[in-house]
Formats: sequence, C-alpha cells, structure tokens
Amino acid sequence: MIRIDRLWLAAQPTDMRAGADRLLASVVQVFGCAQAHHGYLFTNARATRIKLLVHDGFGVWCAARRLNAGRFDWPRQAHAGAVPMTLTQQQFDALVLGLPWQRLAQMQVITRM
Repeated sequence: MIRIDRLWLAAQPTDMRAGADRLLASVVQVFGCAQAHHGYLFTNARATRIKLLVHDGFGVWCAARRLNAGRFDWPRQAHAGAVPMTLTQQQFDALVLGLPWQRLAQMQVITRM
C-alpha cells in the first residue's frame, strides 16, 4: 500500500488529459514542492472525473477515477480560486465513491424518525 499522510483538494479544475508530470508541475507551482506521502486530488470542470497524484518518497503515482453517472461532490468554493484544502481519510473515501463527503458529521447522527 502507498502511505498517504495528508490529502489535498486542488482549487481549480484541471484538464484531465494532464499526466503525472503536468499535475506535479501544478503541485510545485501552488505549494513550492510536492511533499512525500501527500496526495493531491484534481477534478475536471464538470466534476465527473478525478485524478490523484501521490508522492511516495521515491516517485509519483497517478490514479484516475470516472463516474458513469452523476458528479463528484466537489466544493464550490474550490472552483472560485480558493486555496487547496485538506481532506480526512474518511472524507476521501466518501468523495471517491461520489458520496456527500462534506456532510459526514451530520450523517453520523440521527435526529429525526
């Protein structure tokens, strides 16, 4: 398994034709460097595809995921040019499945019957 200590959500939509080198250049441009054991998530403008770039300490891994129907729940403020934000492992797990990861805390408590 590839260890990921911190996950970052990219602020701007990305051209999904970009490969690992171009995504890495984006990370270096925003952060100044790519940290080992950090993952960087990118999406296209329609939020139907995501790519994950991970620096494992020796090189980079790039993985892609596409939804056949629907969209990934990408934060709207990210598209407005806000700085990248971090995700917890639980939020990441929900995001890649297309679930509403921003409401996880609310979903863990039942308040109505």
